[in-house]
Amino acid sequence: MIVAFSVSPLGVGEDVGEYVADAVRVVRASGLPHRTDAMFTSLEGEWDEVMDVVKRAVAAVEARSGRVSLVLKADIRPGVTDGLTSKVATVERYLADGGSSS
Repeated sequence: MIVAFSVSPLGVGEDVGEYVADAVRVVRASGLPHRTDAMFTSLEGEWDEVMDVVKRAVAAVEARSGRVSLVLKADIRPGVTDGLTSKVATVERYLADGGSSS
């Protein structure tokens, strides 16, 4: 499964990068395949391991903020691995071909 999530403290002002970095450290230490961009961190693995990382990332932010916002989107597709790479590669292939899928 792939989970795209965003965790952010509430009530700490506009600059939340330091708090978000605490969550990203948890993701990086997990050893699971992941990518972080300006809006979300995507994480790939089995249900229990992915959700454990999300829970720990939230806890890392919550440790410094009394209120936390979590946005989570999941692609639950048993048997698929390396989705972080393969899904993007498929789109890139269509873009390189210059055509459409129809």
